[in-house]
Amino acid sequence: MVSITDKTLKDLEFYTVLEAVASGCVTEPGHDKALQIAPFKNREQLMQALQQTSEYVASFDNNNALPNHGFEPISNEVKFLAIEDSYLDASAFRKIAVVADTVNTLIKFLEKFNDYYPTLNARAQQVEYNKEILKLIDKVVDKYGEVKDDASLQLQEIRREMNLVKVRINQSFTAALSHYNSLGYLDDIKESVVENRRVLAVSAMYRKKVKGSILGSSKTGSIAYIEPETTLRLSRELNNFEYEEKEEIKRILLQLSSHIRPFVPQLYDYQEFLTDIDVVSGKAKYARRVNGLLPNITEERRIYFREAYHPILYVNNRVKNQVTYPQTIELRHDNRIIVISGPNAGGKSITLKTIGLLQLMLQCGLLIPVHERSETCLFDRIMTDIGDNQSIENHLSTYSYRLKNMNYFLKKCNDKTLFLIDEFGTGSDPELGGALAEVFLEEFYHREAFGIITTHYTNLKILANELPFATNANMLFDEKSLEPMYKLILGQAGSSFTFEVAQKNGIPYGLINRAKKKIEGSKVRFDKTIATLQKERSKLEKTSQTLKEEEIRAREEGKKMENINTRIQQKLESYQELYDANQRLIYMGQKLDDMSEKYFNNKNKKELIGEFLKTVEIENSKRKKLTVKEKKVAEVIQKKVVAEVEAKVEEIRKEKKEKKIKEKNVEKPKAILKIGDRVRMIDGKAVGTLDAIEKKKATVNYGLFTSKVDLESLELVEAMKR
Repeated sequence: MVSITDKTLKDLEFYTVLEAVASGCVTEPGHDKALQIAPFKNREQLMQALQQTSEYVASFDNNNALPNHGFEPISNEVKFLAIEDSYLDASAFRKIAVVADTVNTLIKFLEKFNDYYPTLNARAQQVEYNKEILKLIDKVVDKYGEVKDDASLQLQEIRREMNLVKVRINQSFTAALSHYNSLGYLDDIKESVVENRRVLAVSAMYRKKVKGSILGSSKTGSIAYIEPETTLRLSRELNNFEYEEKEEIKRILLQLSSHIRPFVPQLYDYQEFLTDIDVVSGKAKYARRVNGLLPNITEERRIYFREAYHPILYVNNRVKNQVTYPQTIELRHDNRIIVISGPNAGGKSITLKTIGLLQLMLQCGLLIPVHERSETCLFDRIMTDIGDNQSIENHLSTYSYRLKNMNYFLKKCNDKTLFLIDEFGTGSDPELGGALAEVFLEEFYHREAFGIITTHYTNLKILANELPFATNANMLFDEKSLEPMYKLILGQAGSSFTFEVAQKNGIPYGLINRAKKKIEGSKVRFDKTIATLQKERSKLEKTSQTLKEEEIRAREEGKKMENINTRIQQKLESYQELYDANQRLIYMGQKLDDMSEKYFNNKNKKELIGEFLKTVEIENSKRKKLTVKEKKVAEVIQKKVVAEVEAKVEEIRKEKKEKKIKEKNVEKPKAILKIGDRVRMIDGKAVGTLDAIEKKKATVNYGLFTSKVDLESLELVEAMKR
């Protein structure tokens, strides 16, 4: 049986997580129920809850998103409906109809997409699909929460009569308004509304001349508000119809209430179902926010959280654009207790809280931010002793309170317990407190409990090293700056870096030396050895990371070079094939040219045909018979190579053409033309002799004809030899 105290929930800040989950719910009952989430006592129910949340998370990324599950609470309405001879108003029935319709839609949807949402569908199957409730309400109440005209024949008749009276009231009022306005009895505003009734705005001096009932006057008393006599009579008639309508609606709603009353238990189920779906949606939204997933839950006693994030820290850091460092930690039967040591502000407490909170969340049906290959078992108890627990109410010191807590641990601790203790043994004399803490740790160890503790006590570090199924761990620190690297390293105790940190913070070296002399030399050497080992490990970690990055880069470069070589080889082979094919065609062309020349000389057709056929046979014997697939591949390769060659040739032609144009565009000194020179038109082809020049006109003789052109349009081809 699972037992987790309220103290543990507070120590691990579980209520902060619940508030975040509740904020994702869309209904008030869902919000309230999310705040009541607690560890499941039944494994099967827990697995169903986890699967439901996991399925809802998957719905965010597929094309079959779950339909709306929002609703207005109907608890009060259903409670009142359960009372015999009571009746609900029309708007309450509309709320019930919306809930019934929402549930029916969800049931049908989940049934249709059972492959995607098997556990959600299993939950929906616990609720009865019912169209009768909706049918009964829709017959009486419209979508705006009003009783329909045709809810009964009598109501239909009453409302028809009411509408006729309203028309007559408007007609009589309009007639009275027109009549008294023509007599000049009305004020400028002419009419107003008093007690939801139209009235004439009559000037006070004429109020006795207007027949009707005075319903009020203006603040100044200059206007009297009068309902005309004819309208007043019709208004009374309308009031009678309104009373009849009210009584008929009451009768209809009483009848509807008696029809819906047998479904009261089902309506409670409906609200409970929609509330559960809303809580699942809140869990799913939170899981999406923290990248939560469902790790493997095993029967084997093991915790293996890989790349685990503290969800509250992760969300807060993301808001501040800060990095959150994940931790990987493993507890199993042959390594069931971890003692984390090292200086403060290195992340020891956060690591401890991360493991505790994630295990607690999982046992409450919440998905957790870990790597998908993580796995864990379930514990009957999670016990914590975190932070300064000085009790003012009970007049207990921190140490007294912690001893009281340890007593509880000793009573309840067994092989199905996970215990988490921060700063184990503090609050008393270091020697005596450390000895007592050592005894407690041995007791937890012999009871085969799983646990993580943080401490500065050397004797606890030594004990963890001596116990076969316990291990030391430390948070990695930069060996130069002594800044935390927020990475947990298993297998080695951590130094508190007491003197190193003091020196870094400006404490005089002389004082530090005096402090060292006041304690046992063996302790200083032990702590110094641990510090040295941590520094070495930190260096190795950095070197390992650098080598890993370089190896990845080298591998990527190697792949790139390999791809380039492959492409070059393919191109070379293709060009070789094209060259061979072209050489063969040239050889065939030469052969054909020789035959043509021989036939030209001897005109021997028979010999020509014989040689031609012989050549064809020789060439065909060299050909390999290709399959249709091979032919297609060959054609594709040939087309590709030809296209590449043509593109290259076209590029060279383009370059030559551009070069030629550039050369042509270079301005050359224009030759002075003289009579007798050979000339032509610029960009023309015909060449003629220059016969005469008159001003800017020139006569050119082309032999068969002469032509007069602009001197500027001619260019020199050859100067006349003088």
